[in-house]
Amino acid sequence: MRAIWKGAVSFGLVSVPVKLYAATESHDVSFRQVHAKDGGRIKYQRICSLDGEEVAYADIAKGYETEDGEMVILTDEDLAELPSTSSREIAVEKFVPSEQIDPMLFEKSYYLEPEKSGAKPYALLRQALLDADRMAVVTVALRQRTTVAVLRVRDDVIVLQTMMWPDEVRTPDFSVEAGDVKPQEVKMAHMLVETLAGDFDPNEFEDDYAEAVEALVKAKVEGGEVKRTPTSTKSSGEVVDLLAALQRSVDAAKTARGESADDSADDSADDEKPAKKTAAKKSAAKKAPAKKTAAKKSAAKKSAAKKTTKKAAARKAS
Repeated sequence: MRAIWKGAVSFGLVSVPVKLYAATESHDVSFRQVHAKDGGRIKYQRICSLDGEEVAYADIAKGYETEDGEMVILTDEDLAELPSTSSREIAVEKFVPSEQIDPMLFEKSYYLEPEKSGAKPYALLRQALLDADRMAVVTVALRQRTTVAVLRVRDDVIVLQTMMWPDEVRTPDFSVEAGDVKPQEVKMAHMLVETLAGDFDPNEFEDDYAEAVEALVKAKVEGGEVKRTPTSTKSSGEVVDLLAALQRSVDAAKTARGESADDSADDSADDEKPAKKTAAKKSAAKKAPAKKTAAKKSAAKKSAAKKTTKKAAARKAS
């Protein structure tokens, strides 16, 4: 894992230097929108809704739409004046009982790793959280914006979980009427709960959809149901894992060549040019000696003719 942030947890007069790592990653299956005929990717242009013209990135600004549909344009200067912070401190505001935090408020999770100099105070904070069965409510600046988060312990590691603001949690606009619930029905519900009671183990659940998609795509690849495009990187007949193939395609274009995958077509065309140039050079090299030999022979004939003329002139003079 790669640290995405460095700072320190401060509680009281204690400071714990830490590194921040993303604790989760998405494995959702993603698809490309392509032309069904040839597999070419669909590109979207940035078209202005008013004049219908394509807009360059340099001419795109941020706009805030008001409730009545009017648009307020915000410049870079306007955004620079907004309150922001680059503090490298995770400030503990208070320690609260764990049951008081509604899980719905949790947003993203991060692992906190202590620097070598902070190993002891890190362990101290971890033990204090475990013994008190509390979470530490903190404020932290991530991406130049202050947010509220909590610190809790998971598998001997302190986890920072950012939280949504209270007004970001929606209130349901409907009510549920229970109706007349009979005691016998409640008893049967309790029996059902007891029948399905158990401990939670996340490893018992699998992403069947992602596995099914991968198996489907692999079967089509093995069956030759693929569209060869300029961005294809594997040779014909080679069967590879779907996700691995996509990752290798991106990595090959960006790291090996230092160019985007969209330039692959241009690269393949450029790759043919050196071969043609080399062939042309070889052809020229073969022809060059013949030209030089003919030139030498012509020069020799001219030299011999000059010598003959000089001798003839000398004889007449004598």
